[in-house]
Amino acid sequence: MLVPDPKVLRTLLTRYAETRFAHAQNPTSQTRQALDDVTYTLCVTTSTSGIEAALATADALLAQTCCTRAADAAGSAQEVPAQSQTDLAA
Repeated sequence: MLVPDPKVLRTLLTRYAETRFAHAQNPTSQTRQALDDVTYTLCVTTSTSGIEAALATADALLAQTCCTRAADAAGSAQEVPAQSQTDLAA
């Protein structure tokens, strides 16, 4: 599976939440169509066949991205030579 960009996932999750809220507040054929469209896009983007699975997959992919970035940042901090850390503190 191709891994979608985290920014794309966040944008889609935001659109889904906003559209779902709009449809709940004022259910029309337009809000239903918008909800169906964003649901379909989330499913395609996450390679799933239902919105529950799409949401869970998107959350897992974003969590993995956050963990990877945190590990990379921790690794970069450990790579700084001790003398440089002392110089920075001064």
